Amino acid sequence: MRHFTYTLLISIVLLSCGASQQTYNDTTLDQTPEEDIVRIANDDIEYEIVIIEPGFNSWLASVARPPGYYSQSFLESRNTVLVQEWNIRTLQPNRFDPNRYEMQIDYNPNIDYGYDVNYQLYNYFIYFQLTYKQKLSSFVPRI
Repeated sequence: MRHFTYTLLISIVLLSCGASQQTYNDTTLDQTPEEDIVRIANDDIEYEIVIIEPGFNSWLASVARPPGYYSQSFLESRNTVLVQEWNIRTLQPNRFDPNRYEMQIDYNPNIDYGYDVNYQLYNYFIYFQLTYKQKLSSFVPRI
């Protein structure tokens, strides 16, 4: 299985410690409480999204719009814009906090990742913007 992994390591521990650049690895997953890991795999197209963020899972279940609320085309168009800005910020660690924008996201708008992957990614961006008071696009991040 080919893995397409979005690893968004933005935990309270990493932000408060001011640690050096962290990378995704199996040890990070092993040390993270299960309730702080959201993993969505689309076996049909062999892609996976992994989000490690304390609080995101409960926010997704209690605050975010339910699956099916947005169309897949809406999610894909928003994700394209949000990923582009995210990746720009990862390349500018002197301008944007490198502990928030740690890794680039390899998102190709020409690939159909499926509804679940797009839904999770879009909602992570909304959660991220609201939680950390960031603005990744001209779209207002709201529920």
